[in-house]
Amino acid sequence: MTGRPAGPWGGITPPVVQEERTVRRAVAAAAVGNVAEWYDFGIYSYLAAVVLERVLFPEAGEWAAVCTLGAFAAAFVMRPFGGFVFGRLGDRFGRTKVLSATVLLMTGATVLLGLVPTYGSVGLVAPLLVLLVRMLQGFSAGGEYTGALTLVAEYAPDRRRGFFGSWLEFSTLTGYALGAGVCGALIALLPHEALLAWGWRVPFLLALPLGITGVYLRMRLEDTPAFRQLMERSPALATMSAKRAVQIVVRHYRAAALVAAGVVVAWNVTNYVLTNYLPTYLTGTLPRFGEGGASGVAATGMQVAVMVVMVCAIAWVGRLSDRIGRRPILMTGSVTLVLLGLPAVWLLREGLLGQIAGLLIIGMCLLCFAAVSPSTLPALFPTMIRYSSLAVIFNLSVSLLAGTAPTIIEAAVTATGNLDWPGYYLVGAGVVGAVTTYFLREHAGRPLAGAAPLASSSELPDPPLSADGVPMEHPR
Repeated sequence: MTGRPAGPWGGITPPVVQEERTVRRAVAAAAVGNVAEWYDFGIYSYLAAVVLERVLFPEAGEWAAVCTLGAFAAAFVMRPFGGFVFGRLGDRFGRTKVLSATVLLMTGATVLLGLVPTYGSVGLVAPLLVLLVRMLQGFSAGGEYTGALTLVAEYAPDRRRGFFGSWLEFSTLTGYALGAGVCGALIALLPHEALLAWGWRVPFLLALPLGITGVYLRMRLEDTPAFRQLMERSPALATMSAKRAVQIVVRHYRAAALVAAGVVVAWNVTNYVLTNYLPTYLTGTLPRFGEGGASGVAATGMQVAVMVVMVCAIAWVGRLSDRIGRRPILMTGSVTLVLLGLPAVWLLREGLLGQIAGLLIIGMCLLCFAAVSPSTLPALFPTMIRYSSLAVIFNLSVSLLAGTAPTIIEAAVTATGNLDWPGYYLVGAGVVGAVTTYFLREHAGRPLAGAAPLASSSELPDPPLSADGVPMEHPR
């Protein structure tokens, strides 16, 4: 015992105090860059059934949707590679430099996607170019989200990590909603011929100003308190080999890696079914099987409405997790998926009101994961391997089991004629989430592994006052 009295954070180690303004600036930089990243990544799926399968795969017949979604899934082939490369760079050179590079790469790839010639102009070269650009986007995405997640978690005060972490998913949903809104507006306003001729390129080209803003904000940001502490304490860790990092995970963090993978799978299967598959399901798949689907404008409008509801609620749920813990919220989402995953998909075949209800059910389940996973996952690993471990585990899990979900579901529906496949996937995600959450240790309110306790200047107790009311320094 040192004899030092316990502070208001419940431990004998005094916290590192970060200016509240700096914390908010860091969260804003991560969030704005993340908006640009997922706007870029998501607009492909919103245009897939309405435009892209006609522009890129006009001769694929009933398999055009599968081919278009297959090009979407190609990005996930590269995500683990991007995660490995950017994760190691982030653990060696810092979070902010790498995150500036990921936004720049994604922006460039998205602008290129808007410049790709059509199948009618160059034949098979067009889908091959799209495939290559989507793989470049996937390489960038492999380092982006887990890097932003690491940066926010390492800047956020321990007692409010759930709240600040939820703003990262706020930005993800905002990016998806912005992409859906832009695509929906173009679909509604432009004649179909103009949309096929040039209108579909506009959303991709609008990525440029978003990306430049994200790069600017991130380049002005100092690296995280946790990373700075690590470099001051053990600068040699910056030269640690990738092999050594893998050995550390395998020997000491195997259970954490499995828990992280389970959370990622449950969360992202739900995410990609809702945001990337259901637009195609409603506008293309259901009408093809004689069911009442939805027009492109209606489907996009419902998607945006559900995302707006989630955006309005997500910070509140993140703040709630700081009070009651992450586990109860994750378990709520998981159990709801198990019980209501199939009924939600059945509702999608019951007209407009049923479609709104089904999308809301899936959206509320996704909200439970999205609000607390950004604060849950970084707490599973220490600073020295946090970015690289999360990047590899996250992207392998997403690429193998979540990002491929839209393509596999559409292929299964096309091959079997069974329209319940999205529901089967959702129920499976719920089972994985429930089992994983059972084994998850609660980290709410605790310092990150390998870092000193972290507090914001706004959380400091008021200083004592002198007899004449002048604030005094705290006695040591």
